[in-house]
Amino acid sequence: MPLHDALHAVRAHADEFIAFRRDIHRHPELPFEEHRTSALVAERLESWGYRVERGLGGTGLVAQLRRGEGTRRLGLRADMDALPVLEETGLPYASCRHGVMHACGHDGHTAMLMCAAKALAASDDWSGTLNLIFQPAEEFGTCHSGAVRMLEDGLFDKYPCDAIFAMHNMPGHPQGQLLFRDGAMMASSDKVRIVLHGRGGHGGVPHKAADP
Repeated sequence: MPLHDALHAVRAHADEFIAFRRDIHRHPELPFEEHRTSALVAERLESWGYRVERGLGGTGLVAQLRRGEGTRRLGLRADMDALPVLEETGLPYASCRHGVMHACGHDGHTAMLMCAAKALAASDDWSGTLNLIFQPAEEFGTCHSGAVRMLEDGLFDKYPCDAIFAMHNMPGHPQGQLLFRDGAMMASSDKVRIVLHGRGGHGGVPHKAADP
């Protein structure tokens, strides 16, 4: 399918997925608590003909669709979790959960992948295996993230992929553009644990202490 036709097919569902994204935005869920979001995603994917495995990595899921005799296996991934942030936007679809907000745009990521999922399910212009990966708990970083949990649950043993594509929104850049580069693209947070060993003392003679 030519790119122009593919984009036209996706735009035909724009209103549906704008509403879907706003619903998720209004009901944000913290890492590993994405029960409502995961259920909404799974139910729609199943209605479009995907085979869905729920509960990977806790609240994550994978949806698979096969077409034709193709042997290539493609993965598309989105994250679903929100942040412990108080929303003060005043939007009509603002968070209804006090102190929890989709401040990083994962509601948009989920809606975009769902839109692509519907368009691909309706198309016969491809052949192979499509694996849609909906990851929980991206905001937990590397050690305890939903990605690690999904891998521990056998993600790529069950759903091997020859290539995987994912993206992250980037406010401040022109709408409709995709930005690419080799290596790391965006900053991330890390946790550092420092252990200091000292000897307590008295405040009147601090020079005799080694209290960190």
